[in-house]
Amino acid sequence: MNRSDTDLTGRLAEYARLASSLRSMQDGITEIRATACSDDGLVCAVVGGRGELLELDLDQRIFRDQDAATLAEKIVAAVRDAAAAAEQDAVEIAKKLMPQRRTGDVDPMFGPVLSLLDNGPESGVRR
Repeated sequence: MNRSDTDLTGRLAEYARLASSLRSMQDGITEIRATACSDDGLVCAVVGGRGELLELDLDQRIFRDQDAATLAEKIVAAVRDAAAAAEQDAVEIAKKLMPQRRTGDVDPMFGPVLSLLDNGPESGVRR
């Protein structure tokens, strides 16, 4: 086997490893459910691993005070807090599956690609 064949075999193996890690990370992120509630417990939001709102629960008592602005603030805050928790769960999944970048940061959305770019020409990816 000549050097170019060995390089290609190594690159294909790295691609297969990365593809497997990405599939595992995608599956893990798909399963994430994070919940956050307003301080008074009247508004609860459930967010998925990609930050999408899956459920919004409003306690019946919320309708006693007909202040739409306050209700909107509680909803936004609950969704924001749940999304932050879901993002942290996704980061934890990414930390387990992907090599950390030089800075130590883990980004579940761009981490795999940045990891390849960090490795430079030896990874088979051009900058």
